[in-house]
Amino acid sequence: MTLLDLPAGPATRRRIGILVFDGVKMLDFAGPAEVFIEANQTVDEYDVVLVSPDGSDVMTSIGARMSVSAAAAEVGWCDTVIIPGSEMSPSRFVTPEVLAATASLAKGARRLASVCSGAFVLAALGVLDGRRATTHWKFTDNLARLYPSVDVEPDSIFVRDGNVYSSAGVAAGMDLALALVEEDHGPHVARRVAQSLLVYMQRAGGQSQFSASLTGPVPRSDLVRELTDLICADPTGSHTVRSLAAHAGVSPRHLTRLFRAELESSPAEYVAQVRFALARDKLDAGFSVTETAAAAGYGSSEALRRAFVARLGISPSKYQRRFRSTVSSEVDEAASDGGAFVTRIAERPESRTGAVGFGAEDLADPA
Repeated sequence: MTLLDLPAGPATRRRIGILVFDGVKMLDFAGPAEVFIEANQTVDEYDVVLVSPDGSDVMTSIGARMSVSAAAAEVGWCDTVIIPGSEMSPSRFVTPEVLAATASLAKGARRLASVCSGAFVLAALGVLDGRRATTHWKFTDNLARLYPSVDVEPDSIFVRDGNVYSSAGVAAGMDLALALVEEDHGPHVARRVAQSLLVYMQRAGGQSQFSASLTGPVPRSDLVRELTDLICADPTGSHTVRSLAAHAGVSPRHLTRLFRAELESSPAEYVAQVRFALARDKLDAGFSVTETAAAAGYGSSEALRRAFVARLGISPSKYQRRFRSTVSSEVDEAASDGGAFVTRIAERPESRTGAVGFGAEDLADPA
């Protein structure tokens, strides 16, 4: 059966249409595609099709030529449409042809998703107006500036608003695809896919794009860089200002001045940031609160609880319940059936597209 022989309209199998174009970032579309193909080992439900604006082969970001199945206008109905991004400036790859192809693919689709700077395509079509969305941190400021009607969440891995999804890009595209599989088939299938691909399933959409060691200014001096490496290599160590200063051969006062000048935090604050990031990772991986407190260098479960309440406003156990799958939840656990897809981002009643697909009235004129 060829692509054009596939039945049009909603059917048992779900067609995943991925738009590619010259300069498309390889991992932005290959990662999500592999998630759906791997899911077929369990549910055999997805047909993944690569399409280009005119049906021609495209040149990817790594210089590899990629063949496609058809032009976007020839594909017909897609259950889910994914628009990947590019390292090129949006002014170069968000062309009238790409916009027209996206509008064609989106008609009638149940879900529309972007990966990385693919969000600029959806924004240009007006799909993201009044919605929450994200993109790679390199592009969030530009997205917010060019499209002020979009509520940009710069620190999220992926965001769902109604039936429109956006992700931070690269590996986050796989996080998003796992969430879509979980939406379709529940956490057990998504977890099996994650295990097969040797990726984490625990990164929920509301989690940060950044680890503590990547957040904020970069150390400028060799001395501060050596100490931050020491802290990150052993977050549970007894890293007092005096012990760090002794290790560096400087006074505690001078060390504090260096940290504030280069990292905008004191040595103690930096240690706390690294330990908190480790604690989140442990909880995401399924460790108990007690195990996490010990592994992350907190003196007790109560100390860990105070840190989480101070930073996130919730306890470690509540955080872990929310992020126990690819999807965040603020639904009362007592009301959850344990298998349904839930999200902390409520679908707004005024959502323009609802859950019945995207019609012409939902998309700005690509011309």
